[in-house]
Amino acid sequence: MSEVKMDSGQDLDQALDRITASITKLEGALHRRTSRDKTIDALENDLQRIGEDRTQLASKLDQAEAHGSRLEDVNKDVSRRLVAAMESIRTVLEGQES
Repeated sequence: MSEVKMDSGQDLDQALDRITASITKLEGALHRRTSRDKTIDALENDLQRIGEDRTQLASKLDQAEAHGSRLEDVNKDVSRRLVAAMESIRTVLEGQES
């Protein structure tokens, strides 16, 4: 009868060892999963920030393009006025030569 108890004790020790090993593996898997979740959260936060930056940059680009368009319009107006002024000066100078 003592053999049965010994076998039962060994079986119990083996079962406890297997449970301990399983718990260790489970803890490792949980740690890896937690790390992966933190990485995913960090990537999602980065993606959100990139989206916000893109929106801000798009807005600034629109403003810069509008400003560039206004400058182009002003440049054309100034150029037209300079040509008109030069023609007026040329007309005055030609009138004095006669």
